[in-house]
Parts: sequence; C-alpha cells; structure tokens
Amino acid sequence: MGLKLPSSVQNDPAHVQRLGVFGGAFDPPHRAHVALVEAAITQLQLDQVRVLPTGQAWHKPRNLSDAEHRLAMTRLAFAPVPQVVVDEREIQRTGPSYTVDTLRELQTEYPQAQLYLLLGDDQRRALPAWHQIGEIGRIAIICAAGRDMAVRAWNEESGAAPTNPPLSDTLQARIRTLDMPLMPHSATDIRVLAATEQALTGLVSPAVERYIHEHHLYRLH
Repeated sequence: MGLKLPSSVQNDPAHVQRLGVFGGAFDPPHRAHVALVEAAITQLQLDQVRVLPTGQAWHKPRNLSDAEHRLAMTRLAFAPVPQVVVDEREIQRTGPSYTVDTLRELQTEYPQAQLYLLLGDDQRRALPAWHQIGEIGRIAIICAAGRDMAVRAWNEESGAAPTNPPLSDTLQARIRTLDMPLMPHSATDIRVLAATEQALTGLVSPAVERYIHEHHLYRLH
C-alpha cells in the first residue's frame, strides 16, 4: 500500500513523504498510544503512520496475548485516525522481531520517504540496548514522547531498564522530542482491571473495551 498524501501535496514534486513507524505489544492498545501517534502526525506533519503490533518480541518478560486479538484491538483503537495503517508484518514474521528489520523493509518499499520512528520516553532511554541501534538511527529520525510523560505507561512495551545510559552524539542528533500531556496509562493496570471485569473507561477506547470484555481477555483462570 502506497502512501496516501493530502490533496494539497499530491502534485508537489518537492514534497518529501513523511512516514511514521510505531510498534508495540498493544496488549491492549490504550489512549496514550493513540495520543502519541496523533501528536506525531501534527507535530511532524506525517503523511502516514504504520502501526505495527509486535510479533515474537525478543525482550518480552511475559507471553503476549494471541496476535489475532492484539491486531484486532489495534485496528479498533486507531480506526478514528485516518493517517494510520495497521501493518501486520511483524506478526507474520517468524523468529524474533527486530525494529531494524521493519525499518529496512519500509525503506526498500518507500525509498523516497523519510522514516520517523515513534517511541515512548522510556524506550528512548533504552535505545543503547536495541538491536543494531546505529543502523536504526541511520535509517530513521527517532521521535520520542517528552520526558514528562509517565514512564510506567511504556515499560512493558519496551522492556526498558531503569538506567539511563548515554547515547552517542550521532544518535542524539537523530532524536526529536514530541510534546505530550502527562498520561499515566499502563497496559499492566488495564489487564489487572480487565481480569476482574472492571470498567476501563478513559483508559482504552469504547470499542477496545467492548472487545476485551466480549472475548474475555485477561481474565483470571
């Protein structure tokens, strides 16, 4: 699927396509995920954002919910954002799923596009531990939520350690900060609430909440 550009730039040969890339477990996708993508679209003037549910994540300390459910919830969560395309490639990939592989594929598919990798703040702090981080920084401009965003909202998405190792000057130059409101949403907390069939109002979209309850996700057995 090619990038669908706004009509104002479709015929502008000088326009460089801006493609956001946002991956995560999305177990479940919550309001802060959507808010980050919406902030990136506005602040970076993105033409499209590829949202990618994680396949077999190398850093996850727990088993994820079935990919079928995470994919369905991700589509429901981002349905109101027209610039978003939910991309299944990491779920379909066999073996460990690395961000650098996805970026390389997108770079090949869209050689004229500038790629923007969207992250939560704790993911930014964990970047030195990422697989082939130098190559990631070469391919994409890294855009992370502002440092005032609640760290715990993203911990399980990134597997971030509580340390803050330094980044190289070259990599630092490829990082931009997204202005984000404080949104202490946590997928862990949402799963705990869902386990006892409590309301998830304000944490996830109504469509995602219905899906969780209808499919009895995160229930205690």
